[in-house]
Amino acid sequence: MVLAVAIGVGFWLFKTSAKKSANLLGQTFENQGQVHITEGSTNHPAYNSNPPTSGWHWPSPAAWGIYPGGQPDERLVHNLEHGGIWISYQPGKVDQNTINQLNDYANRYAKIIVEPRDKDSAPIVLAAWTHLENLNSYDETKILEFIRAYYDQGPEKVN
Repeated sequence: MVLAVAIGVGFWLFKTSAKKSANLLGQTFENQGQVHITEGSTNHPAYNSNPPTSGWHWPSPAAWGIYPGGQPDERLVHNLEHGGIWISYQPGKVDQNTINQLNDYANRYAKIIVEPRDKDSAPIVLAAWTHLENLNSYDETKILEFIRAYYDQGPEKVN
């Protein structure tokens, strides 16, 4: 009887885990850790995603909000560690209306940063701790799903 219960619980945990990983949005990247490097330094191993979703970062995060001129990756990785969402877009590849729609997420949620980023590999990129979603165009449904899935999910719980 105990063995049957143990097998049943094990099967349930396996199915729950498999279901959870099947519902992950975007790409998942290996966690590169949470090592602080000297403020201003860019001397560290390469990140495993673009933009980075974990790894070496400066000791101070950026203030949440909109950055028309962008921020260094090493600063924003710290924001992801705190459970934030980093929304970036390629300048010249999205129109002002789309930028305004993206900026609205920073106004609606406390832990979101929106910025232009030339190095993005898609017109719009959503980043969270170890997760990335590339969008070729504005898609409110996908953006909201990503926010719901990963908002406040970083390894460091800070407001």
